[in-house]
Amino acid sequence: MLKLIDIDEGNFFAFRGLSVLPEQEGFLDSAVGILARGYLYRDCRARVIGIVNDDIPVGLALVKDMDEEPTCYDLQQFMIDARYQGKGFGTEALRLILSMLQAERKYDCAEVCVKKAGAAALHVYETVGFIDTGYIDADAPDCVNLMFRFK
Repeated sequence: MLKLIDIDEGNFFAFRGLSVLPEQEGFLDSAVGILARGYLYRDCRARVIGIVNDDIPVGLALVKDMDEEPTCYDLQQFMIDARYQGKGFGTEALRLILSMLQAERKYDCAEVCVKKAGAAALHVYETVGFIDTGYIDADAPDCVNLMFRFK
């Protein structure tokens, strides 16, 4: 059963070894990089979320608060380990994360920036209801900005 857990000193090492396929490496940070970003962005209420299936680490996500326009949850990083891709874990984990954020009710939406070349990632985000905002960031013109609005 897939579930979300906190990363702590007891499970850190199990998550730091997660990785994606070589062709996906340019799309997001390494697992260690994601864990480090969680610490670096702590003033923005960043949190690294562990994704486990039957207590086996299968992925990581980094979510932080974005208090400037548009105010929302910023899904900065989302990865499923290469060994567990193609099994539906990404879609299910993303739905769990969005459900958790919706229950908090701090913001009414979540945003993610995805490289246009990341077709598999774009498909997962669109499957759960993310919509292209049409915004093009001058610092990331090769990315699509997607928004999910909570009901």
